[in-house]
Amino acid sequence: MLQPKEFFDLRDPLKADFFDGCEFVWQAIAHLAEKLNQMLGGKRTILGNVMPGAYLSDKPVYIGRGAIVNPGAYIEGPAYIGEGVLIRHGAFIRNNVIMLPGSILGHASEAKNSLFLHKAVAAHFNYVGDSIIGSGVNLGAGTKLSNLTLVSEKDEASGKRSSIKITIEGEEFDTGLAKLGAILGDGVQTGCNAVLNPGCLVGKNSLVYANLSLIKGYYPPDSIVKLRQVSKIVQRRR
Repeated sequence: MLQPKEFFDLRDPLKADFFDGCEFVWQAIAHLAEKLNQMLGGKRTILGNVMPGAYLSDKPVYIGRGAIVNPGAYIEGPAYIGEGVLIRHGAFIRNNVIMLPGSILGHASEAKNSLFLHKAVAAHFNYVGDSIIGSGVNLGAGTKLSNLTLVSEKDEASGKRSSIKITIEGEEFDTGLAKLGAILGDGVQTGCNAVLNPGCLVGKNSLVYANLSLIKGYYPPDSIVKLRQVSKIVQRRR
């Protein structure tokens, strides 16, 4: 249920490598920096079109053939921007971001320590922190994948935050991660302004309704997570 293969089609060796040795799907997040270092080899490789007005730091970065980085985009890195990836105006890529071919980070969207699988789209006003978004995923405008709990505080002695724990069918799983956003299986879609709280695991081809605040936990594949609101119309008095 919580294995990587339950969330993603791993027949592609490039995708499968990110989850090698992972018993639980979230464990791949802890290894993103290591995987990225292997992919980059400490080098800067620019094969795509970085348009005037885009900013790239001097950290290692790969930008593949056919990728486009629009003016006003900011890539801090390290980052891997695969073939045909689109980074739109005003997008912010922080550290340890991997975007596989065909994925998109759009206007006013931010990504940090995250993996975008093939054709994953975060096109408008999105935040993707410490997350994995599967192939063909589409985040509606304003969707936020929150990665830090509201009450998270650093221990005075160690200087570390407590790890995020997820309870599924009465069993508690300690992720070992102080920061964990969402794991979205292949084909997941979210409506506009949905907020996925830290530790949301959403199975393949599921739908999350607009404006919904999704609590941490496991949501099976092919689910529809609905928001029900009650509206009332009254006569306007002048």
